[in-house]
Amino acid sequence: MKGKLYLIPTTLGESNLKSVLTENNSLIISGLKYFIVENLRSARRFIKQVNREIDIDALHFSELNEHTEKIDFQPFIEPLLQGNDVGVISEAGCPCTADPGAAVVEAAHRHNIKIVPMVGASSILLSLMASGFNGQNFAFNGYLPIEKIARIKKLKALENRVLTENQTQIFIETPYRNNALLDDIFQNLRQQTKLCVACELTTENEFIKTLFISDWKKQKHDFNKKPAIFLIYK
Repeated sequence: MKGKLYLIPTTLGESNLKSVLTENNSLIISGLKYFIVENLRSARRFIKQVNREIDIDALHFSELNEHTEKIDFQPFIEPLLQGNDVGVISEAGCPCTADPGAAVVEAAHRHNIKIVPMVGASSILLSLMASGFNGQNFAFNGYLPIEKIARIKKLKALENRVLTENQTQIFIETPYRNNALLDDIFQNLRQQTKLCVACELTTENEFIKTLFISDWKKQKHDFNKKPAIFLIYK
């Protein structure tokens, strides 16, 4: 009998676990011995926070991130084929969105392994819910180009989709480039376009605000090195 692949959400920051983690999630995590994780250190810390009685040294971890070589994913799913349940843990939030976990899920589907997505905090959905933007037609675009000219071109293309398709556009940036991204938004998009910034979600420093770009330019905010997600709409 094959094991199940559990997709385990973590916190989005320094949050109270009880406010973002269901009791059922805690029970499942406590019963697993095999994990596929984006970051070994943070995953071990998260598991220990879930249940201090867990013997971390008795667990089996496989690391899957942007540094992992593009190889056959057979070693990752071998424990599942042997009948062991396995948990996938992202660096933050729900796995398989904006992280490499989807490749393991795809491999598990090919072997007819049951996938179990678990309830948890998703910055994409939380920010969309709180933005006041169109929640029936939206797109998550991940990271925008690093190079400035390409980034501006992409921003204008996203704004055009807002206008032509009535579609909310959602994207993220590496935290230390947040302010540079905002400068590009302020200088190149329509002043009447609406921008929502959702920063440090589910933490005590949570910040969510939607304003016209013209009004954002009158505000003074510093999002440098803070995890944030950005949404634009008309």
